[in-house]
Amino acid sequence: MPLLRVENLKAYYLMDIYGIKRAVRAVDGVSFQVEENSIFGIAGESGCGKTSLIKVLSATFTPPLTVQEGKVIYDLGNGGTDILSLGEEDLRKLRWEFLSYMPQGSMNVLNPVRRVRNTFHDFVGAHRVGTTPDFLADVTEHLGHLGLPPEVLASYPHQLSGGMRQRITLALATILKPRLILADEPTTALDVVVQRGVVQLLKRIHAEQKNTLILVTHDMAVHANLADRLAIMYAGKIVEEAPTAELFGNPLHPYTSYLIRSLPRIGDKAYKVSAPGAPPSLANLPEGCRFHPRCPHAMDACRTEEPELLDVASGHNLACFLHGQARRG
Repeated sequence: MPLLRVENLKAYYLMDIYGIKRAVRAVDGVSFQVEENSIFGIAGESGCGKTSLIKVLSATFTPPLTVQEGKVIYDLGNGGTDILSLGEEDLRKLRWEFLSYMPQGSMNVLNPVRRVRNTFHDFVGAHRVGTTPDFLADVTEHLGHLGLPPEVLASYPHQLSGGMRQRITLALATILKPRLILADEPTTALDVVVQRGVVQLLKRIHAEQKNTLILVTHDMAVHANLADRLAIMYAGKIVEEAPTAELFGNPLHPYTSYLIRSLPRIGDKAYKVSAPGAPPSLANLPEGCRFHPRCPHAMDACRTEEPELLDVASGHNLACFLHGQARRG
């Protein structure tokens, strides 16, 4: 059994502004599964629904984001548990020891008016009781593995660089050795040298702790370095999913091809062409394939019918009419 199964998940932002009701379909019929001890990547442009999806997977979403239907099933050793059916107390027991969540931006985790030491005490103390000397020794050792000196424990977040804050966020997420880590844009707003350090840390922690990582980022280069399997998300849906090497070597969806061709390569001075146009509003989605207004290969069927995500090769899933998917009518 995979560690995680997501089945037809639909999560919308239900808005009521000046009496006008709108549904922003951030996650709209998403299904996939994640094997244990793997790194599963989710990529796509800003606004495609990646962060909303990760909030639902961690059960940290609040209104107006509301789950309309679907299941998020984790293997907790009892045949599978849909965490969307659990109460707050059961969810609290799962968090940080079974799964941890690294939200986008370190300052969304760290309290600006509490020292780092107190933040660790708040996080760890909620799940594990221990003497103060043992606690500080464990935290100091863990920080040392991530290249952080013990002096950071006495610091406030604003006294640290962005890279150090991100390492502390990673330390918080991994100190209890959870089976699953959900990381939302862990390298955003960091310079390339610090990004490389964070990527290496994620890779090393995964190898040492044998946990599972779901990595959400728009940076395809990070996925190329980390992910075993990669899902491409567009306008609330997954449009392609495959092993990372297969997807980079043989992208089948036009949107995936644009994302990969946008990557810089040493010695390549060719002009980079991005996908034409802009992503659609998730509150006013086009009929048919959601990418068809931007797609140079769009056919009549693309404008009226929505392609399903189907296995077109061994483990290569695709939602596109260009590659043999049957069209109704």
